[in-house]
Formats: sequence, structure tokens, C-alpha cells
Amino acid sequence: MKNSVRLPAFAKINLCLHIVGRRPDGYHELRTIFQAISLHDTLRLSLVATPGISLEADEPSLPAGPENLVCRAIAAISCELGFHGGIQARLEKRIPVARGLGGGSSDAAAALIGMLRLTNKKMPLARLVEIGASLGADVPFFLFGGRAVAVNRGDEVYPLPDIPKRSVLVVSPRGIGVSTKDAYEWVSAELTNRPVTHRIQGFCALCWSRQGTGVSNDFEVPVFRRYLRLGEIRDALLERGAAEAALAGSGSAVFGVFRNPAQARRAARKFPEDSVFVVETLSRENYGRALGWRVAG
Repeated sequence: MKNSVRLPAFAKINLCLHIVGRRPDGYHELRTIFQAISLHDTLRLSLVATPGISLEADEPSLPAGPENLVCRAIAAISCELGFHGGIQARLEKRIPVARGLGGGSSDAAAALIGMLRLTNKKMPLARLVEIGASLGADVPFFLFGGRAVAVNRGDEVYPLPDIPKRSVLVVSPRGIGVSTKDAYEWVSAELTNRPVTHRIQGFCALCWSRQGTGVSNDFEVPVFRRYLRLGEIRDALLERGAAEAALAGSGSAVFGVFRNPAQARRAARKFPEDSVFVVETLSRENYGRALGWRVAG
């Protein structure tokens, strides 16, 4: 058994995100394609003599108690593994909070993987995915990384062929946060009288395209209507050479896909007041290697 492990917790973007409708359980039915990117938090897990779970985070807005997703993930998998020792977690945040980039869910997935590595134990992947889904709809994706299609609430995940590496500029706008709950309420009003069949056909074509082109996000119409600057950021990315640009998840981060890092860095100069990140897409193999974790398929 190791004394400590250190793992990256990578962000994601949605190459497309379609809201099909509201489910009987109150959640929304999604069709989305996730893509892991190299922007990441760092999580360190250490065995300590004192029983229980403690967490230190360098982001003051995050809860540090048992309600934090990292603590919840550690508690859930410890129970499953029959582990009763003490764990100290240290989280270094780089993924902007509440920007649609999946940082909290990725931190939780890193905690699950980290606990397996720390205790040198194994678990059936199906059970690990169940635990992840109980923590958050995006968590199962972060057990795989790379590019993947997700359906239902976004928690049923199927890995897809990787696309060629792309340079991505992520813009996290200063002073704008979008509540996920509000975004879903707004998008519900856009669902009526909207053709679905051709959208599903286009979605399926995008899933199996190795170029990964055709980004779209159903949150953009209602979110851009309320936050005009987010639409302006997307348009500015396109004007400065992005092949494609879209809202990240439910927002408020916006991303652009560029031919190379130099082009992305030049475009980043347009946003001196915002947080910007020039990153790249991650294949499933490189994602797993970075986490010291291999998933078959």
C-alpha cells in the first residue's frame, strides 16, 4: 500500500450538447459528446494515522467538509472497499469553478481512482461507474476521459474513437457565473415545437466522425440571451481564427478550437480582463496514462 498518490483531474468541454426533453424523474434527457482537455486540477491523497477524511483546498469558495465531492467520493469508495483508515486530501484548483468545465466531477473521479491506487485494490468497472453516477451525472465520463458520448442524464457513457489533437482556448469570463439550475429552466422553454429527428441524425454522424467537427450547444440560445457578452466572446473567437466555438456545458466558460497553440495564444490577447487557458484535447490513452489508470475499450 502506498503512502500517497498525486493525480491530475482534467476538465472537459462538450463538443455538442442536445437537450431532448424532461424525464419523468424531473431530470433532463441529454445527448452529448464529452471531450477531455489538458486543463486540470491536482489532487493528492495521503494515508494518515487519524481515522476519517480531511480536505485542504486552495479555492476558498469550495466547501471543505463532508459535502465536498472529493470527500463524498472518498467516503463512498472507502465503504465499498472496507477501508477504515485516515485520508488527507489536498486539492489545487486550476479549473474555474461553476463554468461548465466539470471540475467538481473530475475531482470526484480522481478521488475514486486515487483511492484504488492508494489502497492497491480493484473493483469491477461497472460498480465504479455506479458509484461515480451517484455522486454526479458527469463523474462516470471522468473515469474514461478522451472523447465519449453520454445519454440519459449524461451518466450513461460510451467511449468514442479519439479525434486528432486540437488546440483549445478556454475563456472564463470575469464576473459572470451561470447557475446550472437556472440554465436548465431556461432551456426547457426552448424545447417546445422543435424538430428532433434531424438533430438526432446529425448527432449520430458527429459521434462517429474522427474530425469531431460540428460543435453545438442547446444552452447557448437562452444563456446568450441573458448574458450577451458570452455570445460576443464566442463570436470574437470565431473572428480570430477559431474553426469552431461554443459555450462550455451550461456556461459561463466559452471555448474555441484552433489549428495550433500559437493561433490560440494570439486569440487569447483579445480577453485581457478574463481568465484564459490555452490547452489541448486529450486522447483516452493519454488521459489514462496521466492518471496512472487504464480502462479496457
